[in-house]
Amino acid sequence: MARAFTPKVVTANHLLEGDVIYLTATDDWSRTLSEAEVITDEAHAQVRLLDAERQANIIVGAYLADVALGSTGPEPTHFREDFRRTGPSNYFHGKQELPPQPQT
Repeated sequence: MARAFTPKVVTANHLLEGDVIYLTATDDWSRTLSEAEVITDEAHAQVRLLDAERQANIIVGAYLADVALGSTGPEPTHFREDFRRTGPSNYFHGKQELPPQPQT
């Protein structure tokens, strides 16, 4: 039996800066997961992934990541995605220098 399709977002890394970025519904890239387009249809997800992969001058390593719909937008369902959105863990820099965002 086929597995049910779960909501997804298109994610990648910014080519020059390396930051984790998410594709928005307006075809922009955002560093904030809450601004990402949540895709609930498998065929549409594949089309959006192809759209992202065509932007090789901006991004690298695009893929679909599972999310759950939270009260403030999409939330990662896997620890890898939660880790990616907070940045490197070896010392405080980048996103880690900012005050923690409230969790709802």
